[in-house]
Amino acid sequence: MEEIKSKEQFEEVISSNEPVIVKFEAGWCPDCKRMDMFIGDIVEANQQYTWYQINRDNFPEIAEKYSVMGIPSLLIFQNGEKNAHLHSANAKSPEQVNEFLESVK
Repeated sequence: MEEIKSKEQFEEVISSNEPVIVKFEAGWCPDCKRMDMFIGDIVEANQQYTWYQINRDNFPEIAEKYSVMGIPSLLIFQNGEKNAHLHSANAKSPEQVNEFLESVK
């Protein structure tokens, strides 16, 4: 999963014609570390998306703009629009993440 390191890169990533998933996280977040333990298999199984991660603490204005109130959160973007949002409360297990991805197909 490639890390987004600038606002410009974020804008470029979400403007893709293909759907992309951006995982909002932070280094201090225990739930983010838990997700890191299982997200690799989910990324492998869902290669129709390009996956990115962004540290919400480095870009609070982006997190606020897209209503990321908790982390980890997965947001699906395409053509500059947010199409789906898995909020942190529902992103604690592989089952929850897989259910979310199934629901947006």
